[in-house]
Amino acid sequence: MGDNGHIAIEQQRYATLLSWGGRAGLLILVVSFLAYLSGLMPAHVPLDRMQQVWSLSLAQYLAQTQTPTGWHWVSLVGSGDFASLIGIAVLCACSLFCLLAVIPIYARRGDWTFVALCVVALAVQLLAASGTLGVGH
Repeated sequence: MGDNGHIAIEQQRYATLLSWGGRAGLLILVVSFLAYLSGLMPAHVPLDRMQQVWSLSLAQYLAQTQTPTGWHWVSLVGSGDFASLIGIAVLCACSLFCLLAVIPIYARRGDWTFVALCVVALAVQLLAASGTLGVGH
């Protein structure tokens, strides 16, 4: 909070965007899951086949279901079992948009330390999301 008990503009902007992003991500999760369960969106791995492949090792599962890894899941968002990943991606990206939204406020104020912290936080999150730091087995 600010000195006079009011919520600082950057806190308000961050909280508002986080709230809307969280709601949007949750809504996407629920709608896509219902579309999957109802059959409105066909599954990449049909439900009747899931019991056969559920106990396989990851490598065997990926091979038998022809499921891509990494960011290649995006190519399957039209499948009911992958559509919910959009909601998860929105939830994960919420903080990125919030940080981007407060950087101009800090910059106008000349709070370069906060600008730098936001930029570093963005860079770390984007690097982590890129898969560049992935560990192989």
